[in-house]
Amino acid sequence: MAVTNQRVEGYSFLQVLYADGYYPDAVVDKGREILLGLCERIESERPADLTALYVLTHAATEEFNALEAEFEAAGSEIETVARDEIGGDFLFVARAYGFRDADSEELTATRDW
Repeated sequence: MAVTNQRVEGYSFLQVLYADGYYPDAVVDKGREILLGLCERIESERPADLTALYVLTHAATEEFNALEAEFEAAGSEIETVARDEIGGDFLFVARAYGFRDADSEELTATRDW
């Protein structure tokens, strides 16, 4: 399923990570795919409230948790800069789909990075 939200279509996910050579593009690409997958799930499942949205964002956060090992294997990690960028993109997604009251910390509450 392709993302149909116009705000999402025109958005550059993880832009800060792509601009910094410390983060390998191949791994950042996988992070971008996680975020696009989250958008696809939101569009297909249409969460009715924040609780339902958080179920989806927590699942995507778990995927980022698994991706941490790939960052480490490539000599990188999800540290402060990456954590802020990823969290900011989760918040962008929530707002793009109308969840203006989403809590930025709760969106990625299951993170271990």
